[in-house]
Amino acid sequence: MAIPTAAYVVPLGAIFFFSGLLVNLIQAFFFVTVWPFSKRTYTRINKVVVELLWLEFVWLADWWAGVKIEVYADAETFQLMGNEHALVICNHKSDIDWLVGWILAQRAGCLGSSFSVTKKAARYLPVVGWSIWFSGAIFLERSWEKDEKTLKAGFQRLRDFPCAFWLGLFVEGTRFTQAKLLAAQEYASSMGLPTPRNVLIPRTKGFVAAVNHMREFVPAIYDLTFAFPKDSPPPTMLRLLKGKPSVVHVHIKRHLMKDLPKTNEAVAQWCKDGFLVKDKLLDKHKDDDNFGDGELHEIGRPVKSLAVVTAWACLLILGTLKFLQWSSLLSSWKGLTFSATGLAILTVLMQFLIQSTQSERSNPASLSKAVRSSQ
Repeated sequence: MAIPTAAYVVPLGAIFFFSGLLVNLIQAFFFVTVWPFSKRTYTRINKVVVELLWLEFVWLADWWAGVKIEVYADAETFQLMGNEHALVICNHKSDIDWLVGWILAQRAGCLGSSFSVTKKAARYLPVVGWSIWFSGAIFLERSWEKDEKTLKAGFQRLRDFPCAFWLGLFVEGTRFTQAKLLAAQEYASSMGLPTPRNVLIPRTKGFVAAVNHMREFVPAIYDLTFAFPKDSPPPTMLRLLKGKPSVVHVHIKRHLMKDLPKTNEAVAQWCKDGFLVKDKLLDKHKDDDNFGDGELHEIGRPVKSLAVVTAWACLLILGTLKFLQWSSLLSSWKGLTFSATGLAILTVLMQFLIQSTQSERSNPASLSKAVRSSQ
């Protein structure tokens, strides 16, 4: 990490880790004291608590980097967002698709009740991984023998959820890169399948399991398609931290769960057909630089995230000043060394978190094998 970048990444990281660890401690306290007796009460409390952390990421995109999100959706879908349970599927286009989802959920009023199906390693990420674990994320090991039971248990936990929730599922199973697209195209050619141009081939076992277990209590599937205008670089975590803006176009299509087929094979084919439609939709976006289908909604940037980050920053500054006054930490070489070591550790942790979001760090070589095993 270059020194000019570290000059603002480190202070942002200090706010994030200070507030995040405090949120994690509060989550742990209520998990121990409330969860065993009333899961519904714990869920309502955690929804409020975890937003105090996740709103910092929303602020990073909205206010620090100035990311603009334009939503293409019909009026009914836009009105229902946040007022019903929903299974959310989308193409995995960028490193921060999860954050775009959080921003949409925050606008809909269900940020604290948004969950994801994600890889097991994510729960070990400092602060953010722990927060999503306490919030009920479903972690997979990418072994269907183990994951089938995990998914079933996770879906059943949501049956009596006390408020509207979104469950995000990246059915492609990995983030989009050109290397992975080539692997998907080779697989499609060898199997006589339509060749994708803008998406990967969906892995349908998890989607079929979600539909089977959630059909009775989740009324809708939100099918999201992410794309970026030609003159806007795709957003990355590093771009956001540098304060560089991007524009994200999101097409939302709402499907009624009751209209989906009944058999596993037919549900899997529905998913595959949906990604063929998504592929053509992205072709249109390449040509026109917009989706065109559906009313355009600009979702703005509410001040709630700004207020939360400002409050955390004031609390951290006040606490730091009081601690330095009490400890005289900067008055000796030993204290200066301790402080420098702490800043170095913070820099390494921020670098680790940034790298964990980068799509190039996953391995495309195993893509074809993974697609075969998840059909």
